[in-house]
Amino acid sequence: MSAARGRVNFAELIKKKRDGGQLSEEEICIFVRAVTDKTIKDSQIGAMMMAIWQKGMVPAETLTLTRAMMQSGEVLQWPQEWKSLIVDKHSTGGVGDKISLPLAPALAACGCKVPMISGRGLAHTGGTLDKLESLPGFNVHQTSQQVAKIIETVGCCIVGQTEELVPADKVLYALRDVTSTVDSVPLITGSIISKKAAESLSTLVIDVKYGNAAFCKDMNAARELAQSLVTVGNNLGVRTGAVLSRMDSPIGRCIGNSLEVIESIECLKGQGPDDLKELVICLGGYVLWMCGRAATLDSGKKDIAKTLENGEALRIFQAMLEAQGVQPEIATALCVGNQDYFQVFRRAQSQIELKAEAEGTVVEINGMRLAEVLHKLGAGRTQPGEPINHSIGAELLVTLGQHVQKGDPWIRVHYETPALGEDMRAYLQGALIVGNPAQVNDSPLISEFILPN
Repeated sequence: MSAARGRVNFAELIKKKRDGGQLSEEEICIFVRAVTDKTIKDSQIGAMMMAIWQKGMVPAETLTLTRAMMQSGEVLQWPQEWKSLIVDKHSTGGVGDKISLPLAPALAACGCKVPMISGRGLAHTGGTLDKLESLPGFNVHQTSQQVAKIIETVGCCIVGQTEELVPADKVLYALRDVTSTVDSVPLITGSIISKKAAESLSTLVIDVKYGNAAFCKDMNAARELAQSLVTVGNNLGVRTGAVLSRMDSPIGRCIGNSLEVIESIECLKGQGPDDLKELVICLGGYVLWMCGRAATLDSGKKDIAKTLENGEALRIFQAMLEAQGVQPEIATALCVGNQDYFQVFRRAQSQIELKAEAEGTVVEINGMRLAEVLHKLGAGRTQPGEPINHSIGAELLVTLGQHVQKGDPWIRVHYETPALGEDMRAYLQGALIVGNPAQVNDSPLISEFILPN
């Protein structure tokens, strides 16, 4: 095929992949250039993605696709002395997944530089940017020059993707949902790794979640995705590792944008739920070990835990808030002392507590059901760009393994309009599953490491 874009027959290219053929490096690069330049029809992009979804890609194709996407826009540059210190984390998303908020400052407190580029929530998953935008004044829109300045002075930032960074991904990402190709491993790999490689990272850890409230429903699917991400990341020069973690019940006790920020600050104060701290410590320890800041995984975990206990991660979080637009008095009110957080955050108009309908041991709290209800109440979005209500959310009042009596309150829902009708209440009640102690899943929260090559 000629590289001259004017003579490219995209229908033939789509047919080749549809029939199970392997696309050449040149063909993939031509496709990605056309996506970036908008010289290919959306219908043809959708058809190509469906062909990829149906027939898959061999590792060499996925690597080429990811590299071409990464090179479709700006690639961030850092001072030479930072080369081994630029690190990041990515999660495939889950209910109550707020790990990034305490993890970025904890890693910075250990000497790393963390230019965390995050996304917004869609469907049942909450977006890190949406959570942070519940903070008055927090600005996720920063240029690459501003990011570099914040990294130099603070050590970490959490920002959105700039217009110049991986523009091909913006087009493909927007079309994946409407073409039912979201769950394609090559397309997921290309989307995630192209953005992280464009950050010019030295080290990346990916939290691949599995379970009924996760994108991957079982460990085998999670392992396949993790292996693809790790392989492509390492082949693009980023030392990449992954963990597989369970996602049936929510992480922590809070779900919803502002409530999750409050819980993250509690974690940074050395408090908060154990599962949240465990994930922050484990993922952070893994990053420190991979980038050479810790001799072993265990010593890396201890270093992260220490930053949560001694307040150093909290201090950096406060500095990050101020560097990204939060007024100093607001940042101080949140991070110093134990003030009422709702002096800063808006509280939803109504709260209601639901009560357990039977006695027994809490075996599971179905995170997907909770997320679906909160989404309908206005905490999430169906289409990119839709407004959301940061105040809507839920607080779990029980934990896995806890014995509850019939009539004990188990969840507090923060809502506005529409009201929490009887049908929603009934659906929510089905999220609390009680049984006997032997039914509680006591397997480790993180079940497996996928090591770099």
